[in-house]
Amino acid sequence: MLRRTIVLLALFATPAMAQSQTTAANTGTPSGLPKVDNTTQTQDVRFKNERDDRLTVPVHLSGSGPYQFIVDTGADRTAISRELAGRLGLANGDEASVHTITGVSTVSTATLPNLQLTRSPVKVVDAPVLESANIGADGIIGVDSLRSERVLFDFEAKTLSIVPSSSSELQDEPGAIVIRAARRNGRLVFTDAAANGHRLTVVIDTGSEVSIGNAALREELVGRGLINTAQKVELQSVTGETISGDYMFVRELDIGGVTLKNLAIVFADAHTFRQLKLDRKPALLLGMNAIRAFKKVSIDFANRKFKVVLPETSALEVQFASARLR
Repeated sequence: MLRRTIVLLALFATPAMAQSQTTAANTGTPSGLPKVDNTTQTQDVRFKNERDDRLTVPVHLSGSGPYQFIVDTGADRTAISRELAGRLGLANGDEASVHTITGVSTVSTATLPNLQLTRSPVKVVDAPVLESANIGADGIIGVDSLRSERVLFDFEAKTLSIVPSSSSELQDEPGAIVIRAARRNGRLVFTDAAANGHRLTVVIDTGSEVSIGNAALREELVGRGLINTAQKVELQSVTGETISGDYMFVRELDIGGVTLKNLAIVFADAHTFRQLKLDRKPALLLGMNAIRAFKKVSIDFANRKFKVVLPETSALEVQFASARLR
């Protein structure tokens, strides 16, 4: 049987909640974020905040639903839960080798003939079939369903807006900052970044509840007394395997001129860093606890742009959403 290789980075984390205070400084010239008007080919869906602080969106499959899928910019493939695939009577496909934070697992796949995230249905071939208890939802929306789109998270309005990356950007919005990115294995990567003044590589991962640092970054910071040790936590991948990590706070993370302060990070030996060839130099998976620090976030894969809109109140004194660990 044919076996494919797929990368899925969504995860759970335990134990209970830990607070993170984050501030952002506007050190660049504001750039435009897409706004919606009646002529824009925009497709909006509501998302809800789960207890673990990840995002889910309602999708339809072959006219049935809606079903709740996680939006994961760290997963290269859209996936479906075994329970939902069974209810829909989807035929089994080839086996696939799935890369997660804990390692490589072999899973079965299914073809989603008509997945409708918004108004335009798409066909997803060889979608990994995973246990819903491990996903925490009915499925995962990966970059294969988003790579030609511009995705905007509006945390105040609780909407996710999707427009074609090729569409023109509309008028500027106050407090917006654009950060240029590179692409690695389909994901957006930033090399113009520093943690407590030390250089690192940052990967955007909306499927992760909390930001995850590698051993090289931990050694860089702990070895120089720039970070204190903290509690042990356990991270669980979408395939059910677990790894442990050290839950700490980084005083300052700068990405392209945007600064986050007192950011909660779990330092763990995640397989993801080896898969991306980032295990030997300081690197970070930027999770939702950091992304939620902003009023809006725009992720444009085709044009390799990451835009944030700072809160309207004082950008240097605002406290943002917690990183939830369960």
